[in-house]
Amino acid sequence: MAEETQTLEDLGQLTGQTPATPAEPEAAPAEPKIDEFGRSYATGKRKDAVARVWIKRGTGKITVNGRDVETYFARPVLRMILNQPLATAQRQGEFDITCTVKGGGLSGQAGAVRHGLSKALTYYEPSLRPVLKSAGFLTRDSRVVERKKYGKRKARRSFQFSKR
Repeated sequence: MAEETQTLEDLGQLTGQTPATPAEPEAAPAEPKIDEFGRSYATGKRKDAVARVWIKRGTGKITVNGRDVETYFARPVLRMILNQPLATAQRQGEFDITCTVKGGGLSGQAGAVRHGLSKALTYYEPSLRPVLKSAGFLTRDSRVVERKKYGKRKARRSFQFSKR
């Protein structure tokens, strides 16, 4: 009976080949994606809302659909959601943010802007990606409203049962 091979090197010697050493490619640092106007662009989504976000170096002015952020998102909680990526990356007041949002309600729109802003920050400054990724801002929240089924009052709620 033939002798047994114990390692991959033995197998390579039997076939007349040398074992291939896996070449580890050098991980090149990610290049920033900045257009000719000095802006980075990203799209953010949450529920039915879609936000297109542009960021560039500036004084910290945030514009949503042509209006100031304080007038568009009147509730402080929604403005806090918008500022979370900037606070996590410690970049408050460094970027001018312009965004257009369509669809959904105000809460979904705020989440969409946060998602788009996080992605745009990673495109502008790739070194921020690990910080924003660990905070969970780069993950698209895929939860959407469940559709209504026929024979039901809502998506899962049934009509009230009556014996008579």
